[in-house]
Amino acid sequence: MRYVLALDQGTTSSRAILFDERGAPVAMAQREFLQIYPDLGWVEHDPKEIFRTQRDVAREVVQKAKVSLNDVMAVGIANQR
Repeated sequence: MRYVLALDQGTTSSRAILFDERGAPVAMAQREFLQIYPDLGWVEHDPKEIFRTQRDVAREVVQKAKVSLNDVMAVGIANQR
């Protein structure tokens, strides 16, 4: 079976969902990351932490589903709209 990996980079967390070829969700993972407030009304994020959490949730869903990376045929990315 083939799969699609969806990566969603939100304002407060990184998420990943693995879908099968019929579009059904197979596995899901989410990790929050630090919000940095350098000034009133401002918010920043550490790009290394964003990368690390996104990488980790992607790995987690593939491991949860017990599929090979060779079976992931596509990756979709959404980033804070």
